[in-house]
Amino acid sequence: MREILIEVIFRTVKITFLVFLMILFVDLIEFVTKGKLEAWIKKGLGAQYILTSFFGIIPGCFGSFINVSLYIHGLVSFGAIVGGMIATSGDEAFIMLSLFPRKAIFLFAILFILGILFGWITDRIVNLSKIKVCEGCNLQEHHSDKLTFNHYMREHIWNHILRKHIWKVFLWTFFTLLIIETGLKFFNLENIIRGKHLLILLFAVLIGILPQSGPHLIFVFLYSKGLIPFSILLASSMVQDGHGMLPLLSFNVKDSIKVKSFNFLFGILIGIFLLSIGL
Repeated sequence: MREILIEVIFRTVKITFLVFLMILFVDLIEFVTKGKLEAWIKKGLGAQYILTSFFGIIPGCFGSFINVSLYIHGLVSFGAIVGGMIATSGDEAFIMLSLFPRKAIFLFAILFILGILFGWITDRIVNLSKIKVCEGCNLQEHHSDKLTFNHYMREHIWNHILRKHIWKVFLWTFFTLLIIETGLKFFNLENIIRGKHLLILLFAVLIGILPQSGPHLIFVFLYSKGLIPFSILLASSMVQDGHGMLPLLSFNVKDSIKVKSFNFLFGILIGIFLLSIGL
């Protein structure tokens, strides 16, 4: 248990620091450009879906942290963050590149396209169904005063980023990882991966709901050994997003649940379709 606690603390600090850098990066650019970043992102048809999906396919959680920062600043839509999370494979992307590099790149390309497509579809669904999302977004205030070191340190870093966000990110990350890691130690998930592909597919997308890099590796290794088809790996990759959801959980739990719900729905539909045609 002591080893788990030490590992969780280390990873929590690492993730929180990365999130801080990403939020600071977006905040600083938005402050300096005074809204020009928002205009650039929203320029052109589908630009935001392409942007978030591109960040999503970057191996690791770095890209998803950027996407969350853009979302909580109100710079991209709910559909764009859904698409970005669909494209995200988290740290598992590094493992896939080492085990089956060509197939991994092919998988990332598909996830990129699906992220754009389902991001656009999600926004259409949200608009038609009047689903409330992104309450509290557009956190960045455009100031008319000149950028000074004292002002930025006090208002943006301390009052905005640290007092409103980072401590929540740390706590959500710590307790989520602690619960998951403790559960995994006494619950051998691989023993469940036995039986029909449809049941494995359902289990894969359910595991993908967990905001964690690690459980998804079960399906990565099973695929590398030819024990499960590509459809299950793709569906699992669509639903899971490594640690990418943790910062959004700290900001807006309702939006996080809605993102995961859309990703689960799209993942299971694509998985069943591809499984039915033998892929």
